[in-house]
Amino acid sequence: MLSTIKRLEVIYNSINDSNTFTNGDVIYGEVRLEAEKDFQIESLLIKFKGKAEVLWTERHGQTTHVYHAKDKYFSVRSYFIRDKNSKSKFPLTLLARKHVNFCGLWCLFNRDLPSSFKGADGKIVYSLEAVLSRSMRMNTKRSTMVNFVSTTNTPLHDSKDKKMNIFTSGSVAMDVDLEKMGFRQGEGLKVVAFIKNSSSREIKPKYCLYRKHSFFARGKRRVHTKDLLKEVGDAIPPSAEEAVTRVITIPRDVEPSILNCNIIKAEHRLRVYLDVKYASDPEIKFPVAILPAFQAYPAVPPHYPAAAATPFGFNPNPNPPVWGFEPQQPIAAPQPSDPPPPYGAYAMYPPLPDFENKS
Repeated sequence: MLSTIKRLEVIYNSINDSNTFTNGDVIYGEVRLEAEKDFQIESLLIKFKGKAEVLWTERHGQTTHVYHAKDKYFSVRSYFIRDKNSKSKFPLTLLARKHVNFCGLWCLFNRDLPSSFKGADGKIVYSLEAVLSRSMRMNTKRSTMVNFVSTTNTPLHDSKDKKMNIFTSGSVAMDVDLEKMGFRQGEGLKVVAFIKNSSSREIKPKYCLYRKHSFFARGKRRVHTKDLLKEVGDAIPPSAEEAVTRVITIPRDVEPSILNCNIIKAEHRLRVYLDVKYASDPEIKFPVAILPAFQAYPAVPPHYPAAAATPFGFNPNPNPPVWGFEPQQPIAAPQPSDPPPPYGAYAMYPPLPDFENKS
């Protein structure tokens, strides 16, 4: 098979600098096929899939317990060359040293889906996979990942008021307010606090933004936490009170929060606390929802001839970034290839009306 198929690949066009897609976006792309010699095709299809999966092991004495769970969001197939219900008994022939591009577009589901994610014990992935079938041969498959970022977490407002007393050398009190719960990557998170220091020592307000990854399987939970940033405010002298405002910039490389997946959660919290010497530090924790920051290209995506006939869509890119790893540069939009040979009899650019949804 390797000596026959020279190239089978799925590519798609980026629509923004971060190479991400969200609810309702249209993905423009194509499947490219090239052969070293003549061969017959039974079918050529593409799968658009989304799923979440967690897996970890724990050692209890001499026994190793495996914890595994999977959520399947969707699996959609569309056929470029003959679907499985075709009545034709004759395979199609692709000539050697000729390449054919199968163009199309796909639309991401307008439903509540979690963002792409990869952590220590689980992942949420969306992929496009081309599958080429031949008689008496194993299927040839090529896939690419689509980095999906959910925008269903609309900003919320939240305000909390809590006082802490320390009786060893007086007392301190703080009243802290956040203007909202949802913040975009790179946005300033404004914290307003009224702090009353009735103790005999100076105190310092401190801020810590941290993440919490939770994985669930077989009734068990696996948790990983990590501090993302820490900041320290100015000292407040004894027997004084001050209104303190702090703007904390959300890092642009922080993955968005995932709050709508049954087996994986990526939560973020802001901890505001007072550093008091020789005493426990009073603290308040705020839930924070990190939302994506989009920068769409002003250019209109290229038009593909067969795209208009496609009722469902996607957009391919071989190396999209996944949260938790270094982002890769998006590929340039593919240029139109030379026109394919006259394969009119083989319906090289068919409409894609037939989709098979799998739960």
